[in-house]
Amino acid sequence: MSSERSEPYPIVVSNQKGGVGKTTVAINVAGALSDAGARVLVVDLDPQGYLTTGVGLDEEYMRDPPSLYDALTDPQAHSVADLVCEHQEFDVLPANIDMFNLEQELVSAMRGRERLSMLLESVDAYDFVVVDCPPSLGILTDNALLACRNLLIPAEAEDTSIRALDLLFKQIDTLEDNYGASITERALVVSNVDYPLDGEQKGMLEWFDDTFADRIPVFELRSRAAIKRAFNDGVSVFAHDEECDQREELERVAAHFVDLAGTQEVAQR
Repeated sequence: MSSERSEPYPIVVSNQKGGVGKTTVAINVAGALSDAGARVLVVDLDPQGYLTTGVGLDEEYMRDPPSLYDALTDPQAHSVADLVCEHQEFDVLPANIDMFNLEQELVSAMRGRERLSMLLESVDAYDFVVVDCPPSLGILTDNALLACRNLLIPAEAEDTSIRALDLLFKQIDTLEDNYGASITERALVVSNVDYPLDGEQKGMLEWFDDTFADRIPVFELRSRAAIKRAFNDGVSVFAHDEECDQREELERVAAHFVDLAGTQEVAQR
């Protein structure tokens, strides 16, 4: 697959509601794509650096300049290749503690919401770029949505997800109106599903299906200690030395995006 694509297929993993398994989904989908033979770059755009530290790059999170902070401040002066760190499954463009200053700095900056797009323009060594967003609808999430435009939505089967998704889609509508962009939801992953289902989870799974299943696939990632243990060991379930019955569902997510990437490539020729 790697030799067939001329540019990466970008995926933004976004939901401003905290605790929905966003970073876990990003790592495991990236791991599934890598396991399928794809070259994957994972970008941690969250100033809190949960993904960066979660894959064992604690020192990079605290590193001296240059870092992703500097690259987003001045994209033309930095190369992604110089900032990327190797991981056993995929490459990582790590977050940095200095990124807590970015929201304020980019608000008044020229093309402040397009810095990630500018930075990724020259990236062509990968089949997929997976961007993990902050748990907020700020300017960094705007950067990720505009740079990737293919949205993977992580959510939990809780009533509060309805309001969170409504806010996300309103923000997307605003970006599309202001930037002439087309940002499309591509898949929804309901994480931390715990059987037997209680009434709230059952009702929300039905709501997800009724709301999304006619236009995008809805995947269900069940709560498993093996997923947490893999995260604690800095890897996805595909690189962990423990079997997990959720690999098949994650493989289905990866296969869906592989199909989308192939369809996009054909359409561009």
